[in-house]
Amino acid sequence: MTVTKRLLTNARLATLTESGAPYGLIDEGALVIESGRISWIGEAANLPSHYSRCTPEDLGGRLVTPGLIDCHTHVVFGGDRAREFEMRLEGATYEEVARAGGGIVSTVRATRAASEDELLVSSLTRVDALIAEGVTTLEIKSGYGLDRDTELRMLRTARRIAKERPVTVRTSFLGAHAIPAEYKDRADAYLDEVCLPTLKAAHAEGLVDAVDGFCEGIAFSPEQIRSVFETAKDLGLPVKLHAEQLSNLGGTALAASYGALSADHLEYLDEAGVTAMAASGSVAVLLPGAFYTLRETRMPPMDLLRKHRVPIALATDCNPGSSPLASLLLTMNMGCTLFRMTPEEALAGVTRVAAKALGLEDRGTLEAGKRADLAVWNISHPAELSYRIGFNALKKRIFGGSE
Repeated sequence: MTVTKRLLTNARLATLTESGAPYGLIDEGALVIESGRISWIGEAANLPSHYSRCTPEDLGGRLVTPGLIDCHTHVVFGGDRAREFEMRLEGATYEEVARAGGGIVSTVRATRAASEDELLVSSLTRVDALIAEGVTTLEIKSGYGLDRDTELRMLRTARRIAKERPVTVRTSFLGAHAIPAEYKDRADAYLDEVCLPTLKAAHAEGLVDAVDGFCEGIAFSPEQIRSVFETAKDLGLPVKLHAEQLSNLGGTALAASYGALSADHLEYLDEAGVTAMAASGSVAVLLPGAFYTLRETRMPPMDLLRKHRVPIALATDCNPGSSPLASLLLTMNMGCTLFRMTPEEALAGVTRVAAKALGLEDRGTLEAGKRADLAVWNISHPAELSYRIGFNALKKRIFGGSE
């Protein structure tokens, strides 16, 4: 349904703006949508008279929030790792799983074998689950091809998702995700011969919105990531980084020095890294699904992030290995229960702050001039979105003003 002008009334509006009441709440609110954007929002009693000719849509006192934003996903991949999950529960070690063909190697193999159409079909099942929970924007990474053809195929698939479904997709090139088997112990050669040339090819094809990497002992060093970031800088692309998940290599500070949109995971982040993020304005993207799946015990430094006013986002990290999670609502609950976030922090983390993590200024809050990406919920208080487990309260989703 395409409508150029809509008047929503009798709503409780969680605007998620940073001033005013908690959650930016407006009770007995009204909101006007024109040409896909919010043109007016406030208490219904203050609605300008020239909007009185619009037929009101009574929301019955329901809660309205910005559309949810999943700012870190790997939803495009081939195969699954269910047997690996089973093996670990049966007592197999990481090495035993790897010898049996498990781990990222199995996902790379399955993704390389999948056609673009096959990748699209499998990815849409996960995207549809996110959309059904009110997600209107999501980020999708490459990184399971680790060769030119498959990395480009993954990014083309991500672009197709935005044409197949009413959702905004932002892509991140993650060629520096792991070292493929054919380049074992030759990480520099992989970067020079495959990763960086593929990044340039993807950019030339218009497939890349940002550049990501994995800075960790099992992946790439800070100096190797620097070469990726220098190429991104030359191409005029923003950067982000998987950092400080398993150890502290200083990747976050490196990312901040490049003005990174975000640094993600961050369980081993120290105060020096936090202050670097604060100075650069980078967002801390926390991924409780991976923390939960891997049975980690070291939490991200929540008190330091708050102390230095680093904005905190939440995301599913939807991937086949460490976070097979396709529920942003469950992610919000995990952010509260595992990381001790408040429900207001969690909701901001999947709206206003998630938008900042993607460099998107036109969404994430309910304000005049912003995109009319909204979620209408069968609840009255926003804390319920984080409180409930396995319950989807979505009444309807509005994307760019339309349902």
